[in-house]
Amino acid sequence: MQECRLAVTDLACRRGDRLLFRSLSFALQPGQALQLGGANGVGKSSLIRIVAGLLPAFAGTVERNGTAGLLDERPALDPHLPLGQSLAFWQRLDGPADNALARLGLSGLEEVPVRFLSTGQRKRAALARLIGQQASVWLLDEPLNGLDTRGVAMVEELAADHCRAGGIALIASHQPFALPGMARLELADFAA
Repeated sequence: MQECRLAVTDLACRRGDRLLFRSLSFALQPGQALQLGGANGVGKSSLIRIVAGLLPAFAGTVERNGTAGLLDERPALDPHLPLGQSLAFWQRLDGPADNALARLGLSGLEEVPVRFLSTGQRKRAALARLIGQQASVWLLDEPLNGLDTRGVAMVEELAADHCRAGGIALIASHQPFALPGMARLELADFAA
């Protein structure tokens, strides 16, 4: 895995006329994970999108060494293509996700159009794509939504394996997320 680091310094986020948070700083080194906590609308998803480079910060800086992979509510899988073809598109860009379908309980669904997969199956398919990206920094926005108990445990295990391999995980989740050694940051503490 590529050497990685993530540092957020004096970050502020503004959405419309509303300042969601300010003076937010943290740093993550290889093997570390941070869970973002707080009520709906506090800015967890906005922070993930700023770190991903998809949303500009109102103030402050984000420094990231290593590639980032984003998992959010949009799985970036063509809903009209069968799962296997949709993932094959990304594998041509990212590289193969060795054994990801089997590990995520999706074997046998390769010919099913993505639009016919359940919410949990689509979430696990998006995880297969994330694994294939081989990104050193995982940005996980509500990664447990739509998953059953077994699926939740699987995602927690994947995140733990990623961190053990020297990766970083930044996780926004309302649900408890079991990851040994993970720190927690309450965004409400930085509300403007």
